[in-house]
Amino acid sequence: MYYDIIIVGGGLAGLASAIHLSKKGLSVLLIEKNEYPKHKVCGEYISNEVLPYLKALDFNPFDFGAKNIVNFTLSTPRSRSISAKLPTGGFSISRYCIDWELSKKAKHYGAQILHINVTDIQFKNDQFQVFTSQEKQYTSEFVIGSFGKRSNLDVKMKRDFTKKDAPFLGVKAHYKGTFPEDAVGLHNFVGGYCGISKVETNLVNICYIADFKSFKQHKNIDDFQMKVLSENKYLKEVFDTYELAFEKPLAISQVSFLEKEPVENHILMCGDSAGMIHPLAGNGMSMAIRAAQMASEQILKFKSGEINSRTELENEYIKIWNKEFSVRLKSGHMIARVFRLGLFSELIMLFLKTFPFILPYIIKRTHGKIMRAEL
Repeated sequence: MYYDIIIVGGGLAGLASAIHLSKKGLSVLLIEKNEYPKHKVCGEYISNEVLPYLKALDFNPFDFGAKNIVNFTLSTPRSRSISAKLPTGGFSISRYCIDWELSKKAKHYGAQILHINVTDIQFKNDQFQVFTSQEKQYTSEFVIGSFGKRSNLDVKMKRDFTKKDAPFLGVKAHYKGTFPEDAVGLHNFVGGYCGISKVETNLVNICYIADFKSFKQHKNIDDFQMKVLSENKYLKEVFDTYELAFEKPLAISQVSFLEKEPVENHILMCGDSAGMIHPLAGNGMSMAIRAAQMASEQILKFKSGEINSRTELENEYIKIWNKEFSVRLKSGHMIARVFRLGLFSELIMLFLKTFPFILPYIIKRTHGKIMRAEL
């Protein structure tokens, strides 16, 4: 069966692209292995830079209870902390909610969504063949890859980052507890960092990234949280007083922040498939949505004749992707390295407390400008 566009992976990038391209009249197939709605390991904070674009896609997160985030607190493993106003602000909403609502919006505009595994993507004679676990195949002129942090498809394509260690573990759960609705916290511990914000259900999302080698030295997640994360007094208060709202925390392994290519095998990569920013920088969800806009616009330019060849399209996408995100990714890596340096990170915090005007500047380095609203 033929489609103008096949999108492999139905996270934020995939869903935003599906809505954008469907609204412009293209036939879109989105293939996502998991049914909606579903919780995911995610910080669930989104910078306001993407808010105009989401509204242009006919989605306003505040209609679904998203929390307006204006305040930010950062702490070191030894519990030194600093607070600041977020330069552009943001909002917090669960992936359970936003993915589900965006999927309904995509269907409303005509996108077809299949919940099935993609086993292979082949490019031949200037077309893609997408193969699935049900032994069905689909054909398209373009494929957008938004299949997440690490996929069997990445291995099959022999992407460089899959040949190297993926040394981090991600853990997330919602909790019942008292936390400001307008704030996001990023708290460091030895071997990792943890994000905290309240979501639309009034539960508190707690999501952290940890060094897997460090984690393996402990019995289980509870033991790790009690003995490692709780060395930070802000996290100790959370785990001592909050009540777990999930049956158990969600966890993913083999998380890597290595460099990736935004185009592989002629597939336009979006979201975590194109590159991951350290969650300490707090802006991966916004990057996914912004990349969806960029990929969609390039495809539409090709369809209208403004771009004349696939090669031109791919080169332009690589160019604008790097222009938009390369500084963010480098800044995220730098920030993460600093807070893994133990005593040095404590000294950096003292410096920031002495010169607090520097923190908003650092935040801006990992965030983009407000996106334009029109499609």
